[in-house]
Amino acid sequence: MNKIKKIISFYVLTNSLKEKIRSGWKSWNISAERLESVAEHIYGTCMLAIAIDSEYDLDIDIRKVVLMLTMHEIEEIKIGDLTPFDRVTPEQKREMGKKAVKEILNGLVKEEEYYNLIQEFDDCNTNEAIFARMCDKLEADLQCKIYTERGEADIHKIECENLLQDERIIKLMNNGANKLSDLFVGFDMPIYIKEEFKQIAEYIKDNNIIKGE
Repeated sequence: MNKIKKIISFYVLTNSLKEKIRSGWKSWNISAERLESVAEHIYGTCMLAIAIDSEYDLDIDIRKVVLMLTMHEIEEIKIGDLTPFDRVTPEQKREMGKKAVKEILNGLVKEEEYYNLIQEFDDCNTNEAIFARMCDKLEADLQCKIYTERGEADIHKIECENLLQDERIIKLMNNGANKLSDLFVGFDMPIYIKEEFKQIAEYIKDNNIIKGE
């Protein structure tokens, strides 16, 4: 396959993420007319990372972060958008993801580089991987806040049995989380090991983020 065909083939394959809906929003019974796609989530994480890198001196390679955020979701082309509540262990998901990524990247000149970046993201041991993971979670918290402020998310209308049985969710609700966005931020807060991210998460929880709506 020549270079142009490889480029087009990879584009067409990854373009399918524009049509794949983030399955978690279905589980949370979000009532928006059009739910966020995986591709839109990727875009959001990249824009968020760029903005945070602009405003805070966190000593990270933003190019590497953006590549991680872009590439680590491509496994969902093959395995779908699995959530922590889908009864798939992190180990199982990672093995499924590795196989999917190898199939998707197969034939690209930079296949090994991109594969290693995805593994670095999954290992979450470097500054860039930790930063990228926090951006990935924070973007979901922001999107949930938008749904909540628009009246499209109701914590009392969760229908997914796995969610209602999760001990962490039960604890947060018993401790007073009465908005879905509060539940999201509370659930993800342990991941925000950098103070800057904690501050942003708290701001999301305590303030309206949509102006004029």
